[in-house]
Amino acid sequence: MRISVILASLVGLAGSGALAEEVAPTAVSFNEGAVEQSLTGVPGDPANGRLIVGDKGQGNCVACHQVSDLADVPWHGEIGPMLDGTADRWSEAELRGIVVNAKIMFEDSMMPSFYKTEGFIRPGNAYTGKAADETFGPLLSAQQVEDVVAYLTTLKE
Repeated sequence: MRISVILASLVGLAGSGALAEEVAPTAVSFNEGAVEQSLTGVPGDPANGRLIVGDKGQGNCVACHQVSDLADVPWHGEIGPMLDGTADRWSEAELRGIVVNAKIMFEDSMMPSFYKTEGFIRPGNAYTGKAADETFGPLLSAQQVEDVVAYLTTLKE
């Protein structure tokens, strides 16, 4: 009986997408810069996305962008566009594409590709001064990208 209940629960989770497989950075599918498919199959957490956007050790989005909602974080940059109203300007899929690899939508963008592991010119291994090795991964995990996108979709005019 117990095994049947566990099996039924797993089938229910699989049907709901809760056990969805993570999309690898090399398998992301772009459609004119947008990424329609969630990278995780799990909804993003806007509260965690807010932390990542303002965290200088993670997303560090505020190094280039201003965000009124993050007024408590010092030293907002002015290189990129203001993020206020982002949800009014871009769809969720477009925001996901921009965070994953902004250069697909905006060829001349200076924005880093947060979910990319190939196609770089001489990437380094953190701040060691050595070349990247087999441990080279994306700047943000798939779930962190989904969290940032969930937060950006809350930023309306």
